[in-house]
Amino acid sequence: MSELRLIEPVIRICAVITRYPEAHQWAIERLTQQWGSAAETSIATAFDVRGFYRESMGDGLTKVLVAMEPMTDPAGLADWKTLTNQWEAEYTSESDHPEDRPLNLDPGYITQAKLVLATIKDRDHRLYLREGIFAEVTLNYMGGKWIHHRWTYPDYRTDEVAEFAMQCRLRLRKHLQETGQFRRA
Repeated sequence: MSELRLIEPVIRICAVITRYPEAHQWAIERLTQQWGSAAETSIATAFDVRGFYRESMGDGLTKVLVAMEPMTDPAGLADWKTLTNQWEAEYTSESDHPEDRPLNLDPGYITQAKLVLATIKDRDHRLYLREGIFAEVTLNYMGGKWIHHRWTYPDYRTDEVAEFAMQCRLRLRKHLQETGQFRRA
């Protein structure tokens, strides 16, 4: 019979997508109030989805990835997505922006080997978690670099995302070494 093994903690991340600086600031405040400090933040990049979000979110969107501190158990991914969906609805109801969805929050996590995102959209490569939430391995770390898959969103195939993920991975590895939490085979 197999024995259960230690699960390494992960770095919780969240993509903040909006065209409004005040929505971005609101999201960062909410994330840090609920999940801890922002340990890493990517540069803001243009979020061009070729019209997919245009009707609900407008034009001129930017995306910022935020990595949270402290590290945490990955089992909470479905809860994180449910909560960020509630935050999006809360911001929409409090703001006076004309769009149906002025803020998009996409949580996930980074391990030594992968970047995982939560989503409500089912596809052939996604695993169901619960309550309408699925998980997707978006990037893998192999051969000293982050690689994407056929399903990886274009905005996660960039050098900026790979650099952000690398910084998170390095911080995670340092933490695992210092605390003796490396998972052993």
